[in-house]
Amino acid sequence: MHIVLVDMPWSSIDAPSLSLGVLKRRVLDVFPDAEVDVVHAKLDYIDWVDEHVGFTFEEYDTFVSSYFSGHSEWIFSAALNERPRWKVAEFAEFLGGSVPEPMLAKATQLHELAPLFIEETAARIAAMTPDVVGFTATFAQNAAALAAARAVKRQAPHAVTVFGGANCEGPQGAAMHRNFPFIDFVVRGEGELAFPQLLSAIGADGGDGGDVSEIAGLCWRGPSGESVVNAVEARPLPPDALVPPDFGDYFEQHARSLAGTWVEPRLTVEGSRGCWWGEKHHCTFCGLNGSLMQFRSKDPGRFVAEILSLVERHRVLDVWVTDNILDMAYLTSMAPRLQESGYDLRIGYEIKSNLRRDQLEILRAAGIDYMQPGIENLSSRVLTLMDKGVTGCLNVRLLRDAETVGINLNWNYLYGFPEESEADYDSVIDQVPALVHLMPPSNATRLKVERFSPYFDRPELGFGELRPAAQYRHIYDLPEAELADLVYVFDSPRRGIDADCLDRLRAAVAAWTDAYPRSRLTHCDLGDHIVLVDTRPGFSWHLLDLTEPLELTVFRLLDTPHSPAALVRKAAARHDDVTEERIDELLARWRELGLIFCDAGQAVHVAPAVANQDLMRLDGENLSRGEPLVPALSKAAVPVGTPR
Repeated sequence: MHIVLVDMPWSSIDAPSLSLGVLKRRVLDVFPDAEVDVVHAKLDYIDWVDEHVGFTFEEYDTFVSSYFSGHSEWIFSAALNERPRWKVAEFAEFLGGSVPEPMLAKATQLHELAPLFIEETAARIAAMTPDVVGFTATFAQNAAALAAARAVKRQAPHAVTVFGGANCEGPQGAAMHRNFPFIDFVVRGEGELAFPQLLSAIGADGGDGGDVSEIAGLCWRGPSGESVVNAVEARPLPPDALVPPDFGDYFEQHARSLAGTWVEPRLTVEGSRGCWWGEKHHCTFCGLNGSLMQFRSKDPGRFVAEILSLVERHRVLDVWVTDNILDMAYLTSMAPRLQESGYDLRIGYEIKSNLRRDQLEILRAAGIDYMQPGIENLSSRVLTLMDKGVTGCLNVRLLRDAETVGINLNWNYLYGFPEESEADYDSVIDQVPALVHLMPPSNATRLKVERFSPYFDRPELGFGELRPAAQYRHIYDLPEAELADLVYVFDSPRRGIDADCLDRLRAAVAAWTDAYPRSRLTHCDLGDHIVLVDTRPGFSWHLLDLTEPLELTVFRLLDTPHSPAALVRKAAARHDDVTEERIDELLARWRELGLIFCDAGQAVHVAPAVANQDLMRLDGENLSRGEPLVPALSKAAVPVGTPR
């Protein structure tokens, strides 16, 4: 049996499809005589567009990142609906000038060309004479994958068409199968068991076929072509059943493609599935994991062996781990093994934002130098509305410690939560000048209600009136009731802060982003004194020397968030004459100097430890030979060090 697996635009071009790599490996394990090919149509598309009209990385990146506006999927809507210039004017009106005219013109040009690309791609697949053609569908891949499946079915009627992936979870998969009759089967949920079972049922092992009605989660056609939907398996796959991927010739094609001149390729791997935090407290806005939240992780030794095997085979050191959250046990098992490997790995990981500095140091030593920490907001009250299980001060601590350790972060500032208030944002906005030396958020983004999230499933949380997001009406020619089952993102009533507060938030994020490359605040603890160096634009002081014993104690305590009462109690155990008034005065003075971040009755200092202790020690020695800079701290103007 010949199986062709297809990865259509718009998935990431710098990495192979993990889901198809896993499926290929799983199929070959079960059916060693099968022929399995993967068509990397996302790479083909870049070269095809460049040949026809030219393509730049900036254009492609804009379309890839336009999932929530529908840009990327709309490009393939004419091919999907088999109507030239499908809703061109309507889509432009929907965008309402929010997209620059050159990008809209490019999207329209690609929209008109998409049917030709789909037909040529389908012809290439049909020429491979496949028995089964499987399409993965995740996020913005639906329109392109559906259009290609229809064309394949027309050109190769004998081929069995199968869909799977995140866009096929739950009701989405059933709606997809129900509305697009050229799809023979939809696999819902984890495909490592269901897909081989389906192949066996349709004769991949040389048998006479089997009963597809027994395959959990499968959507299939009844005798009259009607859509039949099997119940989904409630039990997730155990970690031992999570096989490593086979990426085949992806890296060779990437090197030949225009994509190879745009971005370096990276590996994608998974150490776990599900979310251990979500099992206990499902973040209210998060729609990941669908119906399979249960957390399971691979044996750490096996996971490291998989990573190193892929690194050695493909000679690629950049790795992205797709786990939704770090298995905390990996800190003492997986991470040391990676460090001992001797490879100069550059690994990306998603983490919970309450990790301590010593834990970050362990991960950094293992090569994990890029993280998505799920910070989302710096107000403890808003974070409580999200059910995040962290505080604003803990999030700022992570930003600070990531700078110390040398880890890059990627995070967004989310707003628009029911019951949030202007005060939740203004208290943070007022303190942004003290944070500009820490990694800024990528942007300020209004939350979108996603299927499978508590906000979607529990209208009492504040979003009772939901409709399929408006962009879908310009992509699919389907009634609203069908879209309600098919799509992932929903429009909702606007909640939370008003327009004026939002303007202040966006201005603060923009100022933070602008100041970050030229801002620095560091501290060096020399035992009997602590030296701080500052180049942030919002403050006039540049060098600060803490020498008073109480100052040293309190600053060290503020390495972790503390309330004033806790500071009084702990400092009083070490010093005489510690009063609540003295602590309050010290905190007020440090807040004015931008040394601390305060939220929800707690404070934490915001000065990363200096990376080069020897250089900072020299700064301290220079200071000791000059004029004392205390107590007139805010008037000190001694430029030391250089901006980053």
